Amino acid sequence: TFACGRAPELRPLPTGAAIVCFGDSITSGAGVSENETYPAVLAALLGRPVINAGVAGEETAAGLTRLPEVLERHQPRLLVLCHGGNEMLSQVGDDPIAGYLRAMIRLAGYRDCDVILVSVPRPGMILSPAPFYRQVAREFGIPCENEILTAILSKGFLKSDYIHPNAEGYRKLAVALHLMMK
Repeated sequence: TFACGRAPELRPLPTGAAIVCFGDSITSGAGVSENETYPAVLAALLGRPVINAGVAGEETAAGLTRLPEVLERHQPRLLVLCHGGNEMLSQVGDDPIAGYLRAMIRLAGYRDCDVILVSVPRPGMILSPAPFYRQVAREFGIPCENEILTAILSKGFLKSDYIHPNAEGYRKLAVALHLMMK
């Protein structure tokens, strides 16, 4: 689902343009083998390399510190940004998470890199996407996949543990992102 009524569009990716998936354990692929992570499945769907720049346990402040080096090394044209779940598990307020996400999106923009933002659901009895993801995406006019992780993590048969998808869940995430890139 996109950030607003009219879907922000991604620029076509030139042949050989790098795609980086950046985030925490959901990006790194906790609970599955390397070829079952959503970046690996996305690479197979796209028929092009996708760099997995996920670090398990990372919070957005550390992600912001790490991002410049990742952007410099890989020079991506597209950044899939999925971050913030660790802070929500620690019950950090929304404002710091949203602020770090904004800073990461700005860094990507300075490097002429498009961004897809992936909403992480707020933990609880009934999962729902944290509203600040959609708000941040609207501010920058970028696409936001706002529903797929909530849908996946709401179903026990798509999870490897309490907070991570299993191979089928990661595949569903990759398919949703692939559809956004078409």
